[in-house]
Amino acid sequence: MSAWDEARPEMSKEERHLLADLFQQHCGFVLREDLKFVAERRLASRLELLGLRDFGAYARFLRFDPRGGEELETAIELLIPHETYFFREPAQLECFEQELLPLLTKQNRASRGLQLWSAGCASGEEPYTLAMLVSARPELAGWALDVLGTDLSRRALSTARKAEYGLTSLRATSDAQRERFFEPLPANRVRVKEAVREKVRFGQLNLLDSSLSLLPRFDAIFCRNVLMYFDVPTRKRVVERFFERLKDGGFLLLGHSENLLTLSTRFELVQLEGDLVYRRPS
Repeated sequence: MSAWDEARPEMSKEERHLLADLFQQHCGFVLREDLKFVAERRLASRLELLGLRDFGAYARFLRFDPRGGEELETAIELLIPHETYFFREPAQLECFEQELLPLLTKQNRASRGLQLWSAGCASGEEPYTLAMLVSARPELAGWALDVLGTDLSRRALSTARKAEYGLTSLRATSDAQRERFFEPLPANRVRVKEAVREKVRFGQLNLLDSSLSLLPRFDAIFCRNVLMYFDVPTRKRVVERFFERLKDGGFLLLGHSENLLTLSTRFELVQLEGDLVYRRPS
């Protein structure tokens, strides 16, 4: 353990509130009390690098220093988890494939196109998974598919665009799926095949930005394990923006630990055989 580790500054209640206000204003992330120790540990190296003695000085740096905006992105990068993998939450994906895709196929028969959005896509496994699921449906052969993956993290998006992954990202991927959708690389790594990659595009996006209104409308939005990091007013604000970016009859799918039951929204709750989803009424 280094001398810095031994003398690592602790975050006071007031300092946590100062940082929490900055993070929440920037992207909606709530620095809860139970995350204080994690924040102390992960941000300690930033204080050392910047020559700051405590988290109060760090908060002032973020707010007033010309480099504060860039550093704020770095801090958020360190605090928000980016853990994901292909075919995550298989029961929900099966519901999407077996129940929602047939409905969307019927709705879009005239246009022969599907637009999907993975909001908070981290390193890209989810949007690629959606493209794989659609590609596996023979009745959708020849359809135009556009999958958008967005995230706040530029580093995670860099990984997503490379489309190269290690074995941990394949832990829920079957041998048949691996053979069909991936090509092998050295050192037990894989690359998503071009036929899938060409259906997916990525962009850096803050869900609180007004630029969200410039996005097209989608048939389905996946936002899994993102809303849990927001407070209730921010969650409601983001959910309303999702509503506006869905086509009539489009679906919003959340993580299994998330729901809209405590929010008043314009979505209708739909009980499918395999899952609960939210729909913008037709």
